[in-house]
Amino acid sequence: MGYWATLSLNIPDFTRYARSQRSQALGQALGLPTTMTAFAFIGVAVTSATIVIFGEAVWDPVVLVSRIGGAGTIVFAALVVLAAQLTTNMAANVVSPSNDFSNLSPRRISYVTGGLITAVLGVVMMPWKLYSDASAYIFTWLLGYSSLMGALGGILIADYWVVRRQRLSLPDLFREQGIYSYSRGVNRRAMAALFLSVLPVVPGFVHAATTPGGVVSDTNFFDRLYAYAWFVTFALSFVLYLALMRGPRRERRASGRHPEGARATEGSHPPE
Repeated sequence: MGYWATLSLNIPDFTRYARSQRSQALGQALGLPTTMTAFAFIGVAVTSATIVIFGEAVWDPVVLVSRIGGAGTIVFAALVVLAAQLTTNMAANVVSPSNDFSNLSPRRISYVTGGLITAVLGVVMMPWKLYSDASAYIFTWLLGYSSLMGALGGILIADYWVVRRQRLSLPDLFREQGIYSYSRGVNRRAMAALFLSVLPVVPGFVHAATTPGGVVSDTNFFDRLYAYAWFVTFALSFVLYLALMRGPRRERRASGRHPEGARATEGSHPPE
């Protein structure tokens, strides 16, 4: 869940170019579950085979290639890994932050510049440190940021599917004082729901981050809660956001207008 949490949020960066709702739904239904299942099976099968062949589990494909072939095999495998990074990982992981950085200042930051900023930050984060320990990568990095992704996903789904009832006002997306402007451009209730939903998993994250390898042997309630971080934060943010936005919706019904900080709480009908 943590591995796919990011892509589940930035998938609109790709589906926005689909010709219809049906085409993007079919593309995701046929493409994502099938390929993820196949890749997971290959990873499990190959890693299990290394235990039989080498007497230990070799999960890193780069390390595995260096142990099964000569110079020619290593060069070929390196080219394959490079092609995979450029065609798959770059497309999946760079498109969304490139758009985000560009949207901060469209006149100064182009989409290409946003991609370059993303690349620089990716190097500064030293991803090789994350991959140096498989357990730490899973229990601190993947679980840690999945808690944030789950909270964001819960808010987005609650807002669009429940609060707005799948209604969208396209013109207001481009208006500085439209129904999506909120209070100075920030939905404070959404930010409160985000903070409160992540709070319960913080103790477990700190415990895992300060434990060598990220694997906590003597677990407590917060550690077990953190193990399901995405599900916990998703459910909490979903419920909290609906509860926090309930007041503004009632206020608007009574007054017949948008109250301060609740401009986008109701289903946003296109202008008549």
